[in-house]
Amino acid sequence: HGPGSAAHREGKMPPYTNYHAQRSYPMPDEPFCTELNAEQRALKEKEKGSWTQLSHAEKVALYRLQFHETFAEMNRRSNEWKTVMGCVFFFFGFTALMIWWQRVYVFPRKPITLTDEWKAQQLQRILDMKGNPVQGLASQWDYEKKEWK
Repeated sequence: HGPGSAAHREGKMPPYTNYHAQRSYPMPDEPFCTELNAEQRALKEKEKGSWTQLSHAEKVALYRLQFHETFAEMNRRSNEWKTVMGCVFFFFGFTALMIWWQRVYVFPRKPITLTDEWKAQQLQRILDMKGNPVQGLASQWDYEKKEWK
């Protein structure tokens, strides 16, 4: 910190402090609350005396002036995963609706060559022409019994 940092610190807005605490760095460079009201200043003066004179609530208030969260509060699980999963499933559903809409209204009808009747006729034509009779399709067809070998 430079020589002007103390003056700069006093004029700061509370949301823009340099306070940064996490599990791996539990002792931040400056306290959580930098602008104290009269009651908090009186408590800080009382802190300079014997700590046996402080009640439990006053000790907690002093802790809250210095630190934003306890370790238990830092380590608690968040429910952010529910939001993420909700968004993921929403987009899955939206994508499924888009695909359905495209299949119904955008894509052309299936070609006639993909129908089962056409495939059966094509297979029969290949067998009638004895296509690939040595090792291919026609070699698997028994022409006397009219069934697959």
